[in-house]
Amino acid sequence: MLIFPLRQDTSRKIIHIDMDAFFAAIEERDNPKLKGRPVIIGADPRLSGGRGVVSTCNYEARQFGVHSAMTTKEAYERCPQAIFISGNYAKYRQVGQQVRAIFHRYTDLVEPMSIDEAYLDVTSNKLAIKSAVKIAKLIQHDIWRELGLTCSAGVSYNKFLAKLASDFEKPRGLTLILPEQAQAFLNGLPIEKFHGVGKKTVEILHELGVYTGEDLLGLSETVLIDRFGRFGYDLYRKARGINHSPVKTNRERKSIGSERTYAKLLYREEDIKLELSKHVKRVAKSLVKRDKLARTLVLKVRYSDFTTLTKRHSLDFPTREEELMEREVFAIFEELADNPSGIRLLGVTATGFEETGDLILLDI
Repeated sequence: MLIFPLRQDTSRKIIHIDMDAFFAAIEERDNPKLKGRPVIIGADPRLSGGRGVVSTCNYEARQFGVHSAMTTKEAYERCPQAIFISGNYAKYRQVGQQVRAIFHRYTDLVEPMSIDEAYLDVTSNKLAIKSAVKIAKLIQHDIWRELGLTCSAGVSYNKFLAKLASDFEKPRGLTLILPEQAQAFLNGLPIEKFHGVGKKTVEILHELGVYTGEDLLGLSETVLIDRFGRFGYDLYRKARGINHSPVKTNRERKSIGSERTYAKLLYREEDIKLELSKHVKRVAKSLVKRDKLARTLVLKVRYSDFTTLTKRHSLDFPTREEELMEREVFAIFEELADNPSGIRLLGVTATGFEETGDLILLDI
C-alpha cells in the first residue's frame, strides 16, 4: 500500500447531532407520567416469556446498567421497576423526519446516519451564519421548542471529531473541538471511545500497549497498516485528528434486508420457510423499487437461546428475481446444522449491488 504524506484540512465546519434517548424521549414527551421513571423500549419480558431485546432506554434506566441490544429479561433483572414499552416505530420515523426538516433550514448538506443522528456541513449555510456553534445551539433550541425533545451536538472541522464531540457530554450537551484543541482531546481519550474502533480492534491495540489516543500516536503507520490493513491507515490519521470524509447527502445503501423477531417461536420447517418467503418477497420488492440487482444473499437465524447464525451465498450472477432468491435462501437454510431450539428471529439481506443499467442483456 502506498503511504501518502499527511494533509490536514481545517476549513470545514461540521456538526454532528445525536438525539438523546430518542424513542424513550418521545414516549416520555407523549406521556408525562413517565417523567423521572426508568423507561425501556422493548417487549415486557413478563408478557413475552422472556423473549425480546432492548431497542433503547432513557437515562434513568441506564443508571441500572440497562443498554440497547441487552435482552429484556436481563434488563428486567437489573431494573424490575422499569416501564417496558413495545414501541411505535411509525411514530418515531415521523418525528425523525420532523427533526431532519429542522436541519434543512440551515443547510442541505445533511447526511443521516440513522433515524436519530446526522452530520451537517455548515461551512456555507442558508442563513450565512459564521459560527457553527451558534447554528448547533439554534438547532437544539428549535428541536426543543417545536418537538419537545433534546439532542446533543458536536462541532469540529471534520466528521470524526464532531462525532466524538457529540458523545462527550450527553444529554443536552454541546462540545466544540477547535483545530488547536484536537490533539490534546484525542491524546486523553480511551482508545475504545474512538468512533469506528470495535471490540476486536480494542483487544489487539491493548496487546500492542495502546490504551489512549496518546498511546496510538506512538505506533508507526507501517505497523498499523500491517496489523489492520486499510483501517490502520485511517487509525494513524484519526490519532492526529485527520479525516477528510465529506458529508454525503445521498448515502449509498450497501444492503437491503428484512427481519422479524417472533413472539411465538418457530419450530416447523413449513412455518420457517413461509416466513423466509415473506422476507424474500419484501427484499425483492425493494430491489425492484431501487432498480438494483444483488449478487449476495445473507440469512440470519437467532434461536431461543439467543445463539445467532449468519450465513451467505454468492450467486453466479446478480438478480432480483423473487423465485431465484427464495430458492437460494432455502438452500442456505438447509446447510445450517440441525438445532431443536425454536427460532425467535429470521432475517434475509441482499447485498453486493449492481445497477440494472450496468448490465447488457443478450436475447439469443
